[in-house]
Amino acid sequence: MWMFYKLRLLSWSSPALHFFFLAAVTFGIVAPLACHHLLHSYFYARHRHLDQMSEEFLEQSLKEGEAALHYFEELQARNLSLPRGGPAPPRRPWLVITIVTVSRQPEFHYVLQVASGFHRLLQQCGPPCRSYQLFLCDVDGHSRHPDAALLANFIPATSRFASGPGLNASRAVFRNSFEKEKQDYAYCLEKSLQNYHPEYVLMVEDDAIPEEQIFSVLRHLLETRFSEPRLRNALYLKLYHPERLQGYLNPEPMRILEWFGVGMLLGPLLGWAYVKVARLPGLNFRIVLFFSLYSMGLVEVVGRHYLLELRRLAPALYNVVPTTQCCTPAMLFPASSAQRTVNYLAEISCRNGFAKDMALYSFLQDKNEKAYVVEPNLVRHIGLFSSLRLNYKPRLL
Repeated sequence: MWMFYKLRLLSWSSPALHFFFLAAVTFGIVAPLACHHLLHSYFYARHRHLDQMSEEFLEQSLKEGEAALHYFEELQARNLSLPRGGPAPPRRPWLVITIVTVSRQPEFHYVLQVASGFHRLLQQCGPPCRSYQLFLCDVDGHSRHPDAALLANFIPATSRFASGPGLNASRAVFRNSFEKEKQDYAYCLEKSLQNYHPEYVLMVEDDAIPEEQIFSVLRHLLETRFSEPRLRNALYLKLYHPERLQGYLNPEPMRILEWFGVGMLLGPLLGWAYVKVARLPGLNFRIVLFFSLYSMGLVEVVGRHYLLELRRLAPALYNVVPTTQCCTPAMLFPASSAQRTVNYLAEISCRNGFAKDMALYSFLQDKNEKAYVVEPNLVRHIGLFSSLRLNYKPRLL
């Protein structure tokens, strides 16, 4: 009887049994209950939350659009518009922020949300941002973009399709919306270079709202990180990558090293805590291995996106890694590479399945170029209504 009791006691104190119950409780009970409402988690209950969250997102975007409209109306009433200054400012800007816009879902005022975000942050930034220039590039082909007309009272602007022969000449391009988008992008990038001769051009689509720390992070990256030889000649720096594609188990292999790093950091720490709680003699390889795999699995299923948010504590914590293919809501170009990009875009034609983001990415291999993406994102994508896919159903995922 005493021997049976001793064997039973030893089995319940077995680390293997502890590990089994910890994994079962964590991944089977605690994590699903805690993360079912997190949009970018494996445990997100899509059938339960997606429709409601999408509706709430649209309602919030509608309110923010109205607030952005009132923002510029108040500026107009107080006569606090930005100085127009013509096509060339009194001195060469360090950074030109070019907002590329077309008319879509006018009640959401996407471009006003973006412009008001940058305008407000520039005002808050003060003297460090005096060499920054906002620039609006209207590429709407139908001359019915009232928000762009309103912004032209505050921000220097250009229009690709002004009244006249330019509009008629663009009709043939409209049949291929992906090629038109590429040509619009190249036009705005080239106009930014011609009008301002800046050191950098930040190309922002009209549904990408800046994060609060965007200017402090950009200045740190450009003045510190990009002075390194491996980054100095980059073709571009992406400021946004979709959160749903930021996990470790994605085609981007450079994240695997980060994933192993998470395990190497948390594995010994959690293992040490377990040894203290379980009153074991000391760490061994099996304990460290389990907690390394446990922490790696946990950060993946909860969502790497939420781990990346910790990097917002300081500009120096932001990560710069080789770029990924998808999406161009916000792209930073040094002046020299911006002109190369314009030339590259003139060499190819875009189509369904080969949009401008894929074209830009293809240049990296074809032209032996390098490009990078910053993590976490420095802009927030709000556009649920695509300007390319007219039948798009507005949902968050």
